Amino acid sequence: MTRAILTGLLAATLVAGSAAADETRLRIMSFNIYGGGANDGKGVDETVAVLRAANPDIIGLQETRIEGDDCTAESCPAAGPSVAGEIAKALGYYSYDQSQENVALWANAILSRYPIGPASAHDLGVPIDVNGTTVWAFNIHHDDEPYQPYQLLGIEYGPAPFIKTEAEAQTWAAQTRGPAMDLLFDDMKAAEGAAAIFVFGDFNEPSEYDWTDAAVAAGQQPVKVEWPTTHRLSAAGFVDTYRAAWPDPVAKPAYTWTPQGDEKDPEDHHDRIDFAFARAPGLKVLNAWIMGETGPRTDLAVDPWPSDHRATLAEIAF
Repeated sequence: MTRAILTGLLAATLVAGSAAADETRLRIMSFNIYGGGANDGKGVDETVAVLRAANPDIIGLQETRIEGDDCTAESCPAAGPSVAGEIAKALGYYSYDQSQENVALWANAILSRYPIGPASAHDLGVPIDVNGTTVWAFNIHHDDEPYQPYQLLGIEYGPAPFIKTEAEAQTWAAQTRGPAMDLLFDDMKAAEGAAAIFVFGDFNEPSEYDWTDAAVAAGQQPVKVEWPTTHRLSAAGFVDTYRAAWPDPVAKPAYTWTPQGDEKDPEDHHDRIDFAFARAPGLKVLNAWIMGETGPRTDLAVDPWPSDHRATLAEIAF
């Protein structure tokens, strides 16, 4: 082997090694924890066990407080203290309680293996220092009433009328969650220049990638709907990490609402409403999982399962 060839191989190895060293890998997770056990009179141990099994680097938690006694479809204020700090302490993580009251939050918190900086103006996001690389994590919880899948399927939930078409669903969804998305996009201006941006949340609205013509033909959904909340993020360059890993909703249905009850119950509709979106130059989604109880709708199981939502987890690189 000549000196020139050896020199070329060494240079290629050094470039490849440098690229690998520059790549950041993270496990990101969104989890509605249903009060962290408190709604069922339990402590946080089962929720902590889920997070240990997931081994995430950054987590968006929703419902870190319990539902109040006067909870109805139209109004359900949170009550009691947040359990986010207790969970973070058990894991040895940093935490930030999103305590501002606005239409995009309902007892939210962000946990991280890495240090967390000061929050954005509407309390929806924080910068995180990942070994010298700045990423931003945003975490939202949208309104669940009126809930358009129920409106389309004739399921009673609050005073909203029943509807039949994609256009009606989009109009109602935009009215219900548009103001919260406006706050999110305003806050995301603070993340300009970040190496990566993540958006976690219980969206209380399905994905445009799940309510497709193929899903309707398979009997999974009543009509095709390009849901405006997820579409707005996709149009802004964000990747739905679960569907990036598993793009076919017919071959791989994904339901985060709910691990409770029968999927054939005419008074409910199981669906994917919890998301981990990501945007970064050179983003790669290496894998993604729905976490929940042992069963056919779960990719990564933990028993007992402590929440009325399954969680979504992804491993990404950028």
